[in-house]
Amino acid sequence: MKCFLAMLLLGAAMPAGAATVYVTNERAGTITVIDGDALKVLATWEVGKRPRGIVLSPDRTTLYVCASDDNAVLAIDRATGTIKKTLPAGEDPEMLAISPDGRIVVTSNERESQVSGIDVVAGRIAWQTAVGEEPEGMAYSPDGRWVVSTAEESNEVSFIDAATHQVVANLPMPERPRHAEFTADGRKLWISSEIAGIVSVIDVATRKVEREIRFAPPGVNEDKILPDGIRFTPDGRHALIALGRANHVALVDAASGAVNGYVPVGKRVWHLGITPDGKRAFTANGVSGDVSVIDLASAKVIATLPAGAGAWGVAVAP
Repeated sequence: MKCFLAMLLLGAAMPAGAATVYVTNERAGTITVIDGDALKVLATWEVGKRPRGIVLSPDRTTLYVCASDDNAVLAIDRATGTIKKTLPAGEDPEMLAISPDGRIVVTSNERESQVSGIDVVAGRIAWQTAVGEEPEGMAYSPDGRWVVSTAEESNEVSFIDAATHQVVANLPMPERPRHAEFTADGRKLWISSEIAGIVSVIDVATRKVEREIRFAPPGVNEDKILPDGIRFTPDGRHALIALGRANHVALVDAASGAVNGYVPVGKRVWHLGITPDGKRAFTANGVSGDVSVIDLASAKVIATLPAGAGAWGVAVAP
């Protein structure tokens, strides 16, 4: 833990800036809007049925949200909360990712076992690709070359060529892979496998697993350790892993994979986001319906804020 804190303090030289945090609440059908500096709830937006995955557009003006039970992706004006477009997304979209140029949003269609590529300018599905059973996690590589989808039921991760929309490789993964996250340089891909309790680190060039990371938060039974959301600090040195029903976030050295500590948070932590200055993290806690605010310099929760029922996804905007 001391090593993590010392390295983080050295890397936190970016100036503080205002941050707004957006949390989807799947059972409430809402988005909670939080002032990331003052640590207070600014608004609650009514959105579609069962909002889950959420991403911010590259120009920072629009939030894209999976409204899973509406079979749609909502394009929301982040300044006003107004739904600008309702985009078709295939059946039961759960997670999504956006291309570096902001033109294509890709979603996992859980009940159809496919990925949909949505042209957000034209407002239509541009392509669909069959993948493994019950796809969940989605990621777009930083260079725009790859779309990645994890399949919970068939326990695999698919690499899709973003230009041809064809699956070029399927890699077997530990049981129930959920979240996929590229490092900023695009060289590594981290995959959380919920039931196995493992995060796998994949070398993108070779498509081989080079490391498996396991977790042991103090006083937590092994069957409660269900890794899900993954986020990297802005300097790329550390990863934060949401551990589900373990009610902890793991602090991991990104280069070595060493777990440097754990932070207890709310109940059933699904996903999380980190402020652009690297000083705070915000976790969506599904069972307790709240958000834990982690001060990353001290590795402690400094506030707990109310959200909605089934708090699920997190996006942070400067």
